[in-house]
Amino acid sequence: MSSEAGSTQCRALIEAKESILKAMNSLGSIENLDHIQKTLRNIYNELEQLHESRRIEESNNLN
Repeated sequence: MSSEAGSTQCRALIEAKESILKAMNSLGSIENLDHIQKTLRNIYNELEQLHESRRIEESNNLN
């Protein structure tokens, strides 16, 4: 897991994103899974947006 400091929620999002990337890499060599790769990429992007929102919120709480 990344060494990024943050809340428990941020760490959970980081871990989930890393798991999605691992799944995408594992499935990358299997043919005819483009639809699954696309779905995983969409999930990853949603998690990234949630993580960015958390980072902004936590940054604002520090100020």
